[in-house]
Formats: sequence, structure tokens, C-alpha cells
Amino acid sequence: MIVVAGEALIDLVPQHAAVAAAGDRTDRTAPTALLPRLGGGPFNTAVALGRLGSPAAFCSRISTDVFGDMLMEGLRSSGVDTSLVQRGHEPTTLAVAALGPDGSAGYGFYAEGSADRLFELPHALPPEVRALALGTCSLVLEPGASAYEALLRRESARGVFTLLDPNIRPGVIPDPDAYRTRFTGWLPSVTLLKLSQDDAAWLGGVPAEWTARGPAAVVLTRGAEGSTVWTADGTEVSVPAAAVSVVDTIGAGDAVNAAVLHALAARDALSPPGLVALGASGWREVLDFASQAAAEACGRAGA
Repeated sequence: MIVVAGEALIDLVPQHAAVAAAGDRTDRTAPTALLPRLGGGPFNTAVALGRLGSPAAFCSRISTDVFGDMLMEGLRSSGVDTSLVQRGHEPTTLAVAALGPDGSAGYGFYAEGSADRLFELPHALPPEVRALALGTCSLVLEPGASAYEALLRRESARGVFTLLDPNIRPGVIPDPDAYRTRFTGWLPSVTLLKLSQDDAAWLGGVPAEWTARGPAAVVLTRGAEGSTVWTADGTEVSVPAAAVSVVDTIGAGDAVNAAVLHALAARDALSPPGLVALGASGWREVLDFASQAAAEACGRAGA
């Protein structure tokens, strides 16, 4: 089983009259409505794993409001185990998406006093857990962030494969320098670091060099330019992006997370030696598969 831990929220995605009428994406200035879509980086990753057929569980705290019920149903309908989900009466976090002409998305978050921020460290994960994935706002917003960090360190220490996707959202990070320091401190507990080109630029590091700080491999996504992996033994592989007519990029990185984990599990490569043993040809297959998954996400509205 692969456990994904972190926030579940509602993306409010702009609906435009031109898009609804004829698929014309040239006028993004006047949305006619904000449509609620199930989202949150970790939630999207868990759902994608379930849809790919990987045994997956979600570990989070979700509201008991109507949006929370929608999120729970979204997990269950995708075959995701919800036994690790905590529930709370606080409201669901909302993320208002703003789409650029190229379909890229920016977000404004309404997260004060929301249920997912009050996540508490659970008891030890089930023994059948093979991997744990974390990232995005859940590792920023306290007090839940400290609980997720403790989960990462605890499970890594007992030998669980860990994937970290920082998925940087500058608007919710009050102290960038403190976050960068904290990020560096997580790396010894990370088996696979996956991040975007924008994430790497904001963090101010060189992805290939982060393998020396703990991760056995680092995967960097570069949007339309494809993706690259560096492994601790010096292997470097790049693949092009899959061709797609982009509606928006919401959830594309999350689809990559799920596809990479699914492909690694299928190859019995959820371990540091397994990542290195894939070699160039194995990594090329994994990244090609992840690019196809990202294209599926980019071709549809919302995550």
C-alpha cells in the first residue's frame, strides 16, 4: 500500500463563457462562475494512484461539512482507503485558481481555521505500507505541518520509502528563509524528491546536487520541456513532455507523483537501491509514463 498524507481542499476553478461555448481560451478576463473541484496536491495524488490501480490510502484531516463529504466520496469512488482520515467540524480549505493564457494556474488560499490544519500525528502506519508521499501546503500551515513532518521522519526512520513534493505556494509561506531551512532538514528523510522547475528556482538550489543530502533520486518537471531525473550514482535521464492541448495545468504535478510511484511499485523499485538499479532505460520508461499521466491532467479542466 502507498499512503499519501496532506491536505484535501476545494479548488474554485474559473468558468469562462468563451470556454463553455466554443473552447476559445483567448479571453480569460471575466469568469462567469467559480466551479468547485476536488483538489489539494496530496488528495490528487491519492486519487490518481487509486485510478491507476495501486493500493492507496489517504492520511489527512477532512471537514465534516458538505465539501468534506464530497472529498471523502471522491476518495472512495477512486478506490482509496480512507481509514487513516481524521474528521473535524472546521470548514474545508478553499483555493481560488487564476488561470493564465497558457493554462498555468496560480492560487489564493482561504485556510484560516480549516480542518486540515489541525491534523494530528497518527499511530504507526500499517505494516503493509510500502511508501509514503507528502507535500504542498500541509508542510507549511501549522500546527498540522509539524505533525506531517514528524510523520515523514518517523516512517523514514523505520525504512518506509518516502516521496516529497514541496509544490511551493509562496502565498502561504510567511517566512521563505525559514521554510528553505526546514526543507533542507527534511532531505535526509526523503527517498525520492520530486519538484517543478519553479519550485527549484524558488528554493534556490541545484536539483542534481540534492542527491548528496539524502534523496536517492531527484525528479524535476519542466512543463512543456519534459522532465529529468538525477540519481545518487550519477545517472541523468531526460524525457520530452507528451503532446497535449492544454486546458489548464491544475493537478499535473500530482499526476506525475502518482504515476512515478505506481511505475516504481510495478518494478519493485520502492527503495534507494531500487531507484539506482533502474538505470537509464528503466527511468526513461517511468518518466515517459509520468508524462502521459500529466498530459491527461492538462487536457481537462481542474485536477
